[in-house]
Amino acid sequence: MLIAVAIALTAAVAPMARPQIPVPDADPFYAPPESLAQFGNGAILNSRPIAVFGLPLPVAGWQVQYRSTDSLGQAVAEVATVIVPPGQWSGGGDRPLLSYQIAEDSLGTRCAPSYALRGGRDFSIVHTLLDVPFLTESLRRGWAVVVSDYQGPQSRFFDGITSGRGVLDGIRAARDFPPLGITASSPIGAWGYSGGAFATLWAAQLRATYAPDLWLSGVSAGGVPANIPELARGVDGELQAGLAMLIVLALTRNDPGSGMMELLNDRGRAALAQEVDACGVDLVVRYLFTRMDDYSSVPNLLSHPVFEATAARQELGGAIPDVPLYLYHSTSDDVTPVAAFTALRDRYCAGGATVTSVHSGVPGHNPAALVESIGAMSYLSDRFAGIPAPQGCTTR
Repeated sequence: MLIAVAIALTAAVAPMARPQIPVPDADPFYAPPESLAQFGNGAILNSRPIAVFGLPLPVAGWQVQYRSTDSLGQAVAEVATVIVPPGQWSGGGDRPLLSYQIAEDSLGTRCAPSYALRGGRDFSIVHTLLDVPFLTESLRRGWAVVVSDYQGPQSRFFDGITSGRGVLDGIRAARDFPPLGITASSPIGAWGYSGGAFATLWAAQLRATYAPDLWLSGVSAGGVPANIPELARGVDGELQAGLAMLIVLALTRNDPGSGMMELLNDRGRAALAQEVDACGVDLVVRYLFTRMDDYSSVPNLLSHPVFEATAARQELGGAIPDVPLYLYHSTSDDVTPVAAFTALRDRYCAGGATVTSVHSGVPGHNPAALVESIGAMSYLSDRFAGIPAPQGCTTR
């Protein structure tokens, strides 16, 4: 999410508003093959080399198209960007693979990480630019990195099953992509913040049933968006009110049988049609200090039973991850409620998960993402080195 920083970057990105490469919906590489349903989950469908960010950087990059299965049970073709640093892996064992989830937070594929990482030039790339420091440090450590467009070709924001499966199948594709050099003994980890944490933890929850062939040595997730209605209510009418708009529009579009459409008035339905391919940053800029009740046919939309029931189907915590977790959250997070994070942590712990958690004193959602990344990365480094995770639930 990191929306406040995104707004500050508008001036830098706006001059690049005319794309130099086609957006995914106009790029034939993203089109699924006719035989898509015949492939297994995670199977590689297509690949192409890329210059990461369209720049002559000292890393090797590719885009890999792979098969996944969305929450509707439909076969979908998704795309992941895989990057490997130069030189041989100098650590012990085989080169680790990190699945890094960028906060896609979008209603359209122009906001997908693969577009930015190939060198797209549009305001939508802000989502990806904000995570460059974390990607850079991962590569500096010698890790191979896979970044999946986990929301899928329909850009299903806050669709937990689609996102989790997209992450797991992206890891499968990266693991089986020969140029990346990942072996059967390479340790695999996953990391994401905010919207990326949502996808990361859904992948951790689904691993045992959906991808038992994958083992995750460690998972780091911060700024976790648990309790979706509370998140939306917290930003409604505030600077980041566009995030509430994103949530309402996404849940309405993703779940047409939910009754959400009936809760929107004419203005709300017009917004749904107008914002069909909007990114979260677009909505935050356009809907500053907006109240969702102005788009609703009922009072207190964000507390309505239909809205809460629709959101509940996407909440984290329905299954207990069986992989080691490092969870971190600012105690004064201004976007994702800390009480919801604590409740999710407690749920995981009560279910027997292995969790190291940090209630950070770093103020705010965005600053905590940067400062607490040090602990998140150190946790992954230890797991990649074969150091056992602290058992049970540990609080730092």
